[in-house]
Amino acid sequence: MTVEREDCAGTAGRARHGNADWLTGARITAVLGVYYRPEGRAGEPEAVEFVLAEDQSVLLTCASDRTLHVTPGTWPRLPEWCVPASQWQQATPALLPPVPYGGAWTVIGTQELRNADGEVLQAAIRCEEGDFVVVAGDTMTIRFDPRP
Repeated sequence: MTVEREDCAGTAGRARHGNADWLTGARITAVLGVYYRPEGRAGEPEAVEFVLAEDQSVLLTCASDRTLHVTPGTWPRLPEWCVPASQWQQATPALLPPVPYGGAWTVIGTQELRNADGEVLQAAIRCEEGDFVVVAGDTMTIRFDPRP
């Protein structure tokens, strides 16, 4: 499974060809926020990393224009922009459910909300149990919307 960086040649995760189903079939074993530690874990994460069963990950970050960028992750390492590394941590965001029985969420599809320029503002990673919704802004917002 490979995810191509939108702005560089490195790969990890699954190929992203511009359609919204770029992660379908992946098994997510963990969802981690990347937090700037001096602010404490009480704040919103600066990035969200989806750890996949294949020992790869997908990193969602927001740019200064409040758009969402999807790139290969670096799990278990912190992203290279976390400088100095001692001031950053990865942790499970508050209010997300525990990993389901079987050890992973299976992705059944994804949806992206885009602006008029085609840039991603929000991504929903749809799983059998519900949807992980990631929204870009000053920081990241992530929530889990369970299926009825």
